[in-house]
Amino acid sequence: MAEMFRLKVITPDRVFYDGDVEMVEFNTTEGEIGIYKKHVPTTVIIQPGVLVITEGDGVRKAALHAGFAEVLQDKVTILAELIEWPEEIDMERAESAGERARERIAARGDDVDMDRAETALKRSIARINTLK
Repeated sequence: MAEMFRLKVITPDRVFYDGDVEMVEFNTTEGEIGIYKKHVPTTVIIQPGVLVITEGDGVRKAALHAGFAEVLQDKVTILAELIEWPEEIDMERAESAGERARERIAARGDDVDMDRAETALKRSIARINTLK
């Protein structure tokens, strides 16, 4: 069993998670990161993806869409714009949003905000992968 450390995930409207964990994994602008206790202190920017929380008795997943994370040796704090547990995700809506984003990306018109469309697609994929 790995050493435990504190994970706190905060959104503008709630404390999403606050507990002791063995490991946490999520996507950053630099790639995927996995954190155990005594990790090198750092601050990272979050990219849309699946947050994987390894607790003493199992694994929990959530769709993490954007934010920042502060990693200390005995604590990780994630300030998230939006994060969802699987039961909060509507699969049909996630699939529809992904299809709309793919269509906007394929159109590549002058009126299409490519960054926004790509972010929408990443969020859709994160939601779908959280439900798998």
